[in-house]
Amino acid sequence: MVFKVVKSVVGMTCLALLAACGGAQQVNYDTLSRSGAQLNFNPGLAYNSARRPLVGGEQVMNAYLTGYSYWDNTPRGSAAIARPVIHRSAGGTGTYQDPVTLAVGHARLGGQTVMDYPAGTRFYIQNLQKYAIVEDLCGDGPNPQNGPCHSGHQGHDWIDIYVGGRGINEAWVDSCMRRITGIQRVILNPEPHYPVAAGEIAATGCQTYQ
Repeated sequence: MVFKVVKSVVGMTCLALLAACGGAQQVNYDTLSRSGAQLNFNPGLAYNSARRPLVGGEQVMNAYLTGYSYWDNTPRGSAAIARPVIHRSAGGTGTYQDPVTLAVGHARLGGQTVMDYPAGTRFYIQNLQKYAIVEDLCGDGPNPQNGPCHSGHQGHDWIDIYVGGRGINEAWVDSCMRRITGIQRVILNPEPHYPVAAGEIAATGCQTYQ
């Protein structure tokens, strides 16, 4: 099973929130919301106290977006993923037909892993102009439901997109990921007609389109 090393921007500092699978957890819970992860839907992106069904049409929401790379994946220096759907390893160009791999939080309940969003769920991330697909898990330890990936950030669900970065300086990739970290407007179950800036996120400079 594959877990991520998730990084969050707190002020101007990028903190490592989760240790690699099998290592000691190093979670800075003081900087994170302890409330359950919730979706913020239109109209007005008002706070919603319960998850809505993932079936049906588009749903616009705000989510807390972070990135993970080839360098801080688990195992380190790999593109391994836990729940492959379209890709055998993390990747994707961001088109509807080739969405980028996305990791989401999960819980361990009764010996089973329950993902916050089922594998194969698609998102459209407006600020990146990319489609993404859930193919991986974010979180570590025996109780990942107690970690920030599942708990969320300031009442928003946490989604972690694969930026790539193989063959690119690791420090530069880290700075690239910091640029895309934050609360972003995304579309759950998007239609296939949105504009796309195709290409690996790191290789294209983590470009944003606000």
